Amino acid sequence: MESDRVKWNQRYGGKDYMFSFTPSKFLARSVERVCALVAGRRALDIACGEGRNAIFLAQHGFQVSAIDISELGVERGRARAEQVGVSVDFIVADLEDYRLQGVYDLIVDFNFLLRPMIPEMVASLASGGVILMETILSDPGLEGEHCKDYLLQSGELERLFSWFAGDILLLEEDLSHGTPVARVLFRKA
Repeated sequence: MESDRVKWNQRYGGKDYMFSFTPSKFLARSVERVCALVAGRRALDIACGEGRNAIFLAQHGFQVSAIDISELGVERGRARAEQVGVSVDFIVADLEDYRLQGVYDLIVDFNFLLRPMIPEMVASLASGGVILMETILSDPGLEGEHCKDYLLQSGELERLFSWFAGDILLLEEDLSHGTPVARVLFRKA
């Protein structure tokens, strides 16, 4: 969607990076467990922004593809990856129109929710592959402006993933911060 591309290009258009160089805390604390669970090392980072999670995965031996709608975010990700000496295949695409290609051992999705994409994510996993997802949870105390269509409802991640052959290895809802989130670690059968 063009308005999303414009919005994110504006956010990434400042002189400084929008996010820190460190990965998501959930990804950082889960990476060892994920590495033990998956047989291969091919990963996909959905809505990667400036690439912090994709770069972290590349530093942990994953062959990473990373997709985002923002050309500026992807450009910053490429520059950051080059600075730290890792290779990430960055792709500029609108995820509402893009179809996943390839088979992955790990798919990460942070702060992005496109419900119709979840079955496609599961279908793109190798047998025994893992989805690690953390996104914003609707809550009366939620700070900032958010489109309700892109917020999870309480209990929704479990409902979304319980239909698929596999196991939900971790499921939690965290309301302890200004931005409440829901997290899932799903492993395909």
